[in-house]
Amino acid sequence: MGNTRDTEYLEAFGNRIRKLRTEKKLSQYELLDRVGIERSQIARIERGEINTTISTARLIAQGFEMSLSDFVDFD
Repeated sequence: MGNTRDTEYLEAFGNRIRKLRTEKKLSQYELLDRVGIERSQIARIERGEINTTISTARLIAQGFEMSLSDFVDFD
């Protein structure tokens, strides 16, 4: 995956999604129903294994009823 900072950021992003999902008491399946992407993709993003697209990040933010800017404001 490249450098350590990228890996740390992807893991932090994944943790952010997992935290929001569990706070809202959503399973991965319930989240994917809201956003229309594969459960395996959600799982890989949550584990920090893939660098998702901005389009997918926007869909996930919408699934949490958040703006994209609020969604990615976790640094």
